[in-house]
Amino acid sequence: MNAKRTAYTRRLASIIVMVGASAGVACADFLDTTWTVTQFDGEAWFVEPEKVIGQTQTFDGGYAEGAFYTCDFNGQSSIYTTYENEAFFENPEFVKFAPLRDDMMAGSQRLFVHRVTCNGNDLVKPSVFYPVVTNETRRRAWYLYEGGVFSMTAQGE
Repeated sequence: MNAKRTAYTRRLASIIVMVGASAGVACADFLDTTWTVTQFDGEAWFVEPEKVIGQTQTFDGGYAEGAFYTCDFNGQSSIYTTYENEAFFENPEFVKFAPLRDDMMAGSQRLFVHRVTCNGNDLVKPSVFYPVVTNETRRRAWYLYEGGVFSMTAQGE
């Protein structure tokens, strides 16, 4: 009986550890909030950054609205890829983020690259919001657009 109780306790402990470890990662993929666009770094090809700075971008479940992307419950889905900081900055796809390296790595060992898609409907064409990057602090986000990167801060920060 004691051996069964010990085996059960070990299994329960390992489940608690696994759930606890995954909870930190689950929080890191945070995107659902209202983000305020705070700055632009890079070369603006067609966009006028001063017209975008100060605007917001909101995500709430299947709904999104804002400066860059809108999806009004028309089949929104999202996925993210986790990168260790160094691996992210070594990826040629993300070279435009290099000037923001220190800011993006502050307080975080990992970066999360999100791809959000909206299926659309008969009136709204499908759309994609990519790449939008967050880190483990859950307070900052960055969006590659045209020749530069817009920085965003979570509402209440």
